[in-house]
Amino acid sequence: MRSLLVIDDNPSVIEALTTLFALHDMRVLGATSPPQGLEILRAQRVDLVIADMNFSADTTAGDEGEALFHALRAQQPDLPVILLTGWTHLDAAVRLVKAGAADYLSKPWDDARLLATVENLLELAEANHALAERRVARGARRARLQAECDLAGLVFASESMLQLLEMACQVARAPVPVLITGPNGAGKERIAAIVHANSAVRGGPFVAVNCGALPENLLEAELFGAEAGAYTGATRAREGRFEQADGGTLFLDEIGNLPLAGQAKLLRVLESGQFERLGSGKTRSARVRILSATNADLRALIREGRFREDLYYRLNVIELALPPLAARREDILPLAEHFLAGACTLDDDAREALLAHAWPGNVRELRNTLERARLLCREGVVRLADLGLPQAVSAVPRDLDEPGREAIEAALRACGGVVSRAAQRLGLSRQALYRRMQRYGLAQD
Repeated sequence: MRSLLVIDDNPSVIEALTTLFALHDMRVLGATSPPQGLEILRAQRVDLVIADMNFSADTTAGDEGEALFHALRAQQPDLPVILLTGWTHLDAAVRLVKAGAADYLSKPWDDARLLATVENLLELAEANHALAERRVARGARRARLQAECDLAGLVFASESMLQLLEMACQVARAPVPVLITGPNGAGKERIAAIVHANSAVRGGPFVAVNCGALPENLLEAELFGAEAGAYTGATRAREGRFEQADGGTLFLDEIGNLPLAGQAKLLRVLESGQFERLGSGKTRSARVRILSATNADLRALIREGRFREDLYYRLNVIELALPPLAARREDILPLAEHFLAGACTLDDDAREALLAHAWPGNVRELRNTLERARLLCREGVVRLADLGLPQAVSAVPRDLDEPGREAIEAALRACGGVVSRAAQRLGLSRQALYRRMQRYGLAQD
């Protein structure tokens, strides 16, 4: 059974709330003074607190309730606290909500509204508790992974990236080809470097080659090497990428852009481990771990006849699918702070804009945005205008990013005046909604 603690100097208030919540299978613990309430909180499990703001006779300033609230937060920081009073003005409520109060209601209260507020906050608290447990478990998995594997300083916080890295480190130990898929700018080469760093050939070279940047007439020479005089301008013998990567890893980026002729030659090397330099009949061999990456749909290219199916299966023994940055928004702010490198900080509006942006360029776009903002910002604070994001001007729907007075009033009416529910409906935190209510002069009824 859920337990509520009511702290109010009026016993009739405690009695009325005990009756109300008992009808909905909630147990109420009553305290008529702040010290008594804090003692109950220390001794028993409490899921939510409803606290008065004034306890002494002829006192309306709310200072006692404010002191009680801070004592409650000090004792249990995550405990939802509803402020209940007939005297304190909205500015005091806003001040305490900014400090972490869950909600604010005036006396005399409406039973249905108070009950809805309590039930909503209890549901949110339970969801937050489950989320906190998942975060603790994720933190333990991350710590274990960082202790066991070399993650090359990769910055991440999302579950999807943790799962990807766990798989990458697991498959790194096996000498099988790995195909890394994902959009441009998402960090495919970083993942390839992590696979190499945790493989049996980590002591060998890591050679990366962009297949899309290789001229078709020089493809063979770039990959397999060439003898002097093999082509115009070849004044001396040169090693190809396979020879350079011998004993290590060869990373073939944008493999989907490799011409069909190059695909056939690559397939032969993958099958036999042998090749000849351009202009030479001498067969050479190299012991190379192959990693490849693409932002293209290779299966679609196979259907179009632009990519060899046999090469696809040779490269794709294991696939690591790297999600776009928009699908792992928990990584955005940690990455942003990493790119700022402590040179400046982000204000709240800038943070909201970073989270709202779609990031079609992924991590590369985020890095460039923050580098520019770091140069443009003043006084060590990155503000909304410094980011130069289109969402900051018009792309984010107004009702989600900066709701106007009408939208706030409509949300409050639809939610029966329950601020926490209205904030959730508008996509805002309670604190953000209270700030906007204060800005528009909307007192809570």
